[in-house]
Amino acid sequence: MFMRRTILAAATAAIALAGLAGTASAADPSWKKDVPVIRVGILGGEADADRLARYDGFEKLLESTFNVKVELYPASDYAGVMQGMAAGQLDLAEFGASGYAGLWLDCKCVEPLVVTKEDDGSTGYFSVLYVKSDSPYQKIEDLKGKTLAFADPNSTSGYLIPNFQLKDQGFDPAKFFGSTNFAGGHEQGVVAVMKGQYDAGVTWISGQGDPAVGYSRGALRSMVDKKMLDMKDLRILWQSTLIPNGPWATRTALPEAFRKDMLEFLTKLPVDHPDIYQAVEKGTGSGFAPVTNDFFSAIIKMRETEATARRS
Repeated sequence: MFMRRTILAAATAAIALAGLAGTASAADPSWKKDVPVIRVGILGGEADADRLARYDGFEKLLESTFNVKVELYPASDYAGVMQGMAAGQLDLAEFGASGYAGLWLDCKCVEPLVVTKEDDGSTGYFSVLYVKSDSPYQKIEDLKGKTLAFADPNSTSGYLIPNFQLKDQGFDPAKFFGSTNFAGGHEQGVVAVMKGQYDAGVTWISGQGDPAVGYSRGALRSMVDKKMLDMKDLRILWQSTLIPNGPWATRTALPEAFRKDMLEFLTKLPVDHPDIYQAVEKGTGSGFAPVTNDFFSAIIKMRETEATARRS
């Protein structure tokens, strides 16, 4: 299910680690006996080397802060991290709202800590449907009978929200499009559309900042930063309503002291180490906001509705 970290060579050098060198080794935390290794799950959606490079500084900072070994586990898809957390094989991970909701419904074994705050202090983002800019498609209606790439079945912006909201607006993906499929992740979906393998795809943006660079945060911004995408080659035809940002979460079975330490660590991260924060969050933001399970109640209800529809 998981791929253990491999040697990244020059890739890890891309993440600035200034400020870590002077970090003194912390005294062993009270939970070290219960959590001798912090196992961090990383969602799929981009190349393993890119994901590990983005989290390299995060891993080193966790180790130096708590004097505990940290291991990164990049999963091949969203379900991999969900299953790893449910099986007790992961201790900490960042989820999309839909993935978190699905995991909570399955096992009640996960507890949210924080969500990202956008540049204006809001705690939400948007799903968008896009096409190639040189395509003839100018509005949703033009895509009738065409092909659509969803990102991942457990992605909020890459499946759950666009599937629900397009249906509500009279464009039921199962009936409106000629065919739909899962590309395997946000990045994979964009690449597939740019190569002409699909007519349209869905992904996520912060909705803030400069559209020319993929906005302040999101899958498009990450691809622009990696020089994988020029926003001039893409046109957005549809945007969802605001979606709650997904949480960093831990397993409920872990000690309360661990949960409190992770909450404090994440809360301080954007201020003390903004380079690491920006790397793991795929762009800028104004920090983290603490949340409880109630923050995701609407998404949980949506997942329940979807599950009921599939069974009927």
